[in-house]
Amino acid sequence: MSKTILIVDDSKTVRNLVAFIMKKEGFKVVTAEDGLDGLERLYSADRIDLIISDINMPRMDGFTFIKSVREQEAYRDIPIVVLSTEGQEKDIQAGLSIGANMYMVKPAQPEKMLKNVKMLLG
Repeated sequence: MSKTILIVDDSKTVRNLVAFIMKKEGFKVVTAEDGLDGLERLYSADRIDLIISDINMPRMDGFTFIKSVREQEAYRDIPIVVLSTEGQEKDIQAGLSIGANMYMVKPAQPEKMLKNVKMLLG
């Protein structure tokens, strides 16, 4: 059974690019355009195995989204990768401290992204 990845990013271009990379590798993909949309997709999906989320988004940013996911028992153990243009040390530390498993700065190399996703999925 293939794993399902939720991609949360307000940029349609980024969502489509990351989705293309993941689908090519055999993953199922669900996309969302911000944190609120991401939570709706998470709740309505049969199963989400990993989340890739941006930080800067309208309505609900990535930090709030990740905190919301981590506060819920059912979703607490889903690996989360932050994929953001915010690459300063304070941003990375903030992302990891609220529960992200990994923080990658855009533009991320597709090979590195896939390697990290596969590692987090075991």
